[in-house]
Amino acid sequence: MKKFNTYQKNGFTLAAACGLIGITYGVFADTAGLSLLQASALSIFTFTGASQFAAVSVIDGGGNPAAAVGSALLLSARNALYGPVITKSLNNGKLNKAVAAHFVIDETIAIASAQESSKDSRDSFWFTGISLFVFWNIGTILGVLLGGILEDPGSWGLDAAFPAAFVALIIPHVLTREGKITAIVAGAITLVCIPLTPVGMPILLASVAIVPGLLAHRKKKRAS
Repeated sequence: MKKFNTYQKNGFTLAAACGLIGITYGVFADTAGLSLLQASALSIFTFTGASQFAAVSVIDGGGNPAAAVGSALLLSARNALYGPVITKSLNNGKLNKAVAAHFVIDETIAIASAQESSKDSRDSFWFTGISLFVFWNIGTILGVLLGGILEDPGSWGLDAAFPAAFVALIIPHVLTREGKITAIVAGAITLVCIPLTPVGMPILLASVAIVPGLLAHRKKKRAS
């Protein structure tokens, strides 16, 4: 029961933090000219913050819808790599997995993959995913409604919420040896690629760092 309470607390805290990011997204969507319905539709049907911010940024910069969708798809492509991480923990059934696919994002996988048993992984995945979905959409609505007041999210510190949430996500993982290896390799790849590749590509290329991390994890399992 103690472990259940722990992931509940972590999931709820993360969801609340993402709610603040949702407010930031709502403000940006409003300043880019999106209506409440349009901004909410993106949050409901896309439900991945980085892609939503990318799409809104393109629109705000005068880009066409195709460019906005392309940027969003580029950033969300990493989510396809998360499927194998969670699929073994989910209950069987195509409908169940189809619904779960909508909640396969950085935050839910980070919380779920930190659990020791399949049951805790599954329960934490659903709890975090549903909590995030609720907070994110509430944040989106609040951000759009308050867009006229919060024209500069940076003055409220909301711009720091997005990177802060990702830092919180990686802490449980970099405490392990394989996590440190993955983080160091991913950081090196990102630093090299930022000045050489288009926006969004460094994130995708850094995913290669999971290979040395997995090799270290397998070596650890063989030694134990």
